[in-house]
Amino acid sequence: MNRKTYITDEERKKCRKVADAFAELNNEDIDVVVADAGKFGFVRLLYYDDFCGFGKAVCYTDSAELFGALWKDWLNEQLFQIALEDPPLMNLDYEDIFKTLPAEKQKQLMDRRQYFLEKSGITNA
Repeated sequence: MNRKTYITDEERKKCRKVADAFAELNNEDIDVVVADAGKFGFVRLLYYDDFCGFGKAVCYTDSAELFGALWKDWLNEQLFQIALEDPPLMNLDYEDIFKTLPAEKQKQLMDRRQYFLEKSGITNA
């Protein structure tokens, strides 16, 4: 018989803090929803459309992994918005867009990461 691994109580609390830290972004910066799936962990729902619902769902039982995914979603959306304002950047991947930014803008984005880290209590992401 296959043994199923579920989220621990400790990770559940940590994941809740991560989800709460990024909750302020709902309908603001990114189109991502994080749902508590009980003993199965937390589910990151992406790519919503009115006809089909969510196009992708990923389940997390590790708070650092959830943080990393939500941070990447947020950062990529910021970089995409920057690229929209400067069309030649649309030909670059997100990492290269970031590298083209002035040091001050890079710092501003990374300061936001620190904000989310502190708000979520994550130390190992």
